[in-house]
This record gives sequence, structure tokens and C-alpha cells, in this order.
Amino acid sequence: MINPGQLVMLVSPKGKRYFRISNPEETINTNDGQLQMQKVMERGFGSRIDTHLGRTYTVLKPTLYDLIKSVKRRTQIIYPKDIGYIIVKLGIGPGSRVIESGSGSGAMTTALAWFVGNEGRVYSYERREEFATLCRSNLEKNGLAARVENIARDISLGFDQNNVDALFLDVRTPWDYLEHIPGTLLAGGPIGFLLPTANQVSTLLDALERGPFTSVEVLEILVRRYKPVPERLRPDDRMVAHTGYLVFARLAVDGPMASYPEEDDCLGDECDPC
Repeated sequence: MINPGQLVMLVSPKGKRYFRISNPEETINTNDGQLQMQKVMERGFGSRIDTHLGRTYTVLKPTLYDLIKSVKRRTQIIYPKDIGYIIVKLGIGPGSRVIESGSGSGAMTTALAWFVGNEGRVYSYERREEFATLCRSNLEKNGLAARVENIARDISLGFDQNNVDALFLDVRTPWDYLEHIPGTLLAGGPIGFLLPTANQVSTLLDALERGPFTSVEVLEILVRRYKPVPERLRPDDRMVAHTGYLVFARLAVDGPMASYPEEDDCLGDECDPC
């Protein structure tokens, strides 16, 4: 049984996905016929249900991956492979207060809202009104809008919040806004950046060296999928390679702060010496 207000994903025979916040009074119109949400809710997740034309749909509980891939986009979105590392690196969890700038279509905003929970808050800055509106629309469709404050404003004017837990900038010239981070982010708090080109990374690194920042890390994440055929397992012909450079740092606390090396390949006492 699906409760009212829960998010439901309906998958057509051809794989098309429909996302709906469950409302027993709603009738869903698809290319394959109508579905009554009351019957969908009664069947529950993992069930199958026929439209009035006899086409069978699968009822599933959407994952965050499903929501990100379903975002209606007018801009390039951040890929799930990058989002996962960003979330972990910034320590986003239930109750977190986090600022992001560069809402775009709202893929990263969706992930942040998912992880902060009902007790947390995402403050999403976007200088272009049309993108702020699109981001908001995608959040409402996914039932996450209540966790996000959308702010249509250029961050050259600074941030309204203070003592937030983390900050993420997906903007063209992040070095122009570093001066606004102290006083906004908790001392020692994590900051993340996404940049498409190496020369932008170099400019940002130079600016971070001259500011109150420490523990800087630069990386990119590559994903190679495999064809799931037991008799001839092999990589797909295409792969999601470079999508952007990720840069992370921490806001230094008052006084000297040790910068620690990132040893992601060697975790715990059981790891072989590098």
C-alpha cells in the first residue's frame, strides 16, 4: 500500500518513466492509456498494473538516481558519478544546512535536498531567474521543494546565511566569490567546486592559496560500464569520461591549521603500504 504524498515512479512497457506524488483522486494520462492512482496505491511498490487500454506498467519507488536522471533540463546537469563524491566529501546528511550556487536545472539541488532531510535546509542561489524557476519546478515535481530556499540573485552580493555546514559552487569564476565564504561557512567547514577546464582550476588554486583555505584536493571521476552478458563480459563501447574537475577545500580556523593529505586509496590499518 502506498500512502498519500509518497513519490511514485511508473514505468511503461517501453521504459518511459512517469513520476507522480500519490493522490488517490488523480487520473494519470499516458500514451498507453489511463491509470487510476487509487488503484496504483492499493497495488503498492513492485506491482504491475494495466491501463484502461491493457498496457502493463510497473510501479516502483524511485531512487535518487531516478530523480536526477528525470530532471527536466535546459542546462548541463552534474552527473550522478560526481554528485555521489560531492555529497560524501561535503559531509551532507540529515539536518545539514548547505549553500549551493549555480542551481541550473536542479540536479545537484535535488541530491542535496534528498540528503539533508526534513530537518535540513538547502539555500540554492541562481542569478538567472528562468533557471531558478526551472530548478524550483523540478523540486516540486519530486516532492523536495519544502527543503530548499531558491534565491534568484548574483552571489557577487554575498550570501544571506551564516554558519552553514557546507558550500558548493558551480559557477564560471568561483575565485571572484571566495571573499564571501568566511563568515558564511563554519570554520573548518568543507567547500566544493565544479569546473570544466584545467585553466579554470589553476586560477582557482592560485586564489585558494592566497586565502584562508586548506586541505585542497583536485580530481576527476571516470565511469566505465560493462555489458551485463555472462558469456561475454566486456566494457561498453562508450564511457562517461571527463565531465568536470572537482576541487575541494576547507575554510581554515583561526590560527594555523594543519593540511592533511588525501589518502583515499589507503583506508584503514589493513591497507597495504603505498
